[in-house]
Amino acid sequence: MFLNTSSQTRLIQRPSPPSRPRSRLGSATERHEWLLFLLLVGPNLGLFFIFTYWPLLYNGYLSFVRWDLLAPVKLWVGLGNYQELFTSPDFGKIITNTISFTIAAVGLTCSLALLLALLLNQPLRGRTVARSIIFSPVMLSGAAIGIVWIYILDPRYGLLDVLIRAVGLRSPNWLLDPHWAMPAVVIVYVWKNLGYAVVIYLAGLQAIPRELYEAALVDGASNWARFRHVTIPGLSPVMFFLVLTTILATFQTFDVIKVMTNGGPVDATTTLIYYLYQEGFVGFNAGRAGVTAVVLFGAMLIFTMVQMRYTQRKVYYS
Repeated sequence: MFLNTSSQTRLIQRPSPPSRPRSRLGSATERHEWLLFLLLVGPNLGLFFIFTYWPLLYNGYLSFVRWDLLAPVKLWVGLGNYQELFTSPDFGKIITNTISFTIAAVGLTCSLALLLALLLNQPLRGRTVARSIIFSPVMLSGAAIGIVWIYILDPRYGLLDVLIRAVGLRSPNWLLDPHWAMPAVVIVYVWKNLGYAVVIYLAGLQAIPRELYEAALVDGASNWARFRHVTIPGLSPVMFFLVLTTILATFQTFDVIKVMTNGGPVDATTTLIYYLYQEGFVGFNAGRAGVTAVVLFGAMLIFTMVQMRYTQRKVYYS
């Protein structure tokens, strides 16, 4: 059976609306915003590249050449500088000094600062003056502090010798004895940077809600339980920040070591940053200094990534 075409339903096509000319206002606005963005951010990005990324890239190039900073031609040696540094008998000791200084300085700074912050967070008389006194060394130059501490640590006339003799002991030769030079540098570094960590801890302590302590007290929690289950979790972001920044700062500590010990005695206080200075600006060996800088950068990057990967899991954010 066939249907008649006249009976079939015809589709009525509606006429499409007349096309409007595409407005160019949107594209012009986008171009204006991108141009404004480049004008505002471009100079900063350019300066950032010139003073940060370009020195980093150029240092990587210098680690593959042999150059005395004066010759017009740089001799390409490839991995020769790396092989020379890693097979050097002094390199292991320098790495050991760097790790020892970092562990001691970070551990003492963060632990002593926490104790002082807990004390200064109590309603004690004169705590504002005490906070100012503890923070004041942070504002001083590391070189100036090093010079002052040279006289304090003098084994014959120093203030520390007077205090030690008062209890019947004898002061060691701090800066000339290889066994005591590193502890002396650590003491000075901790004394200088302790106030900064105390202030950060105090800010973290005052940010912990008082209701948590009141609830723990109502539940019968002891002082240690409140410290363990309220204070430590509340301070975990601050602790994470302080440990990370203090590790990076200790890797770059130069002024105190330069003024107090010059990396000695017998390389007892020579760290990676000081070895970089010796090779680059004393020995005029740009290639070996470049390798040291690459190793230092790699160590800082590894420490940062490992700490952010594993430590941040235990950080409690309220």
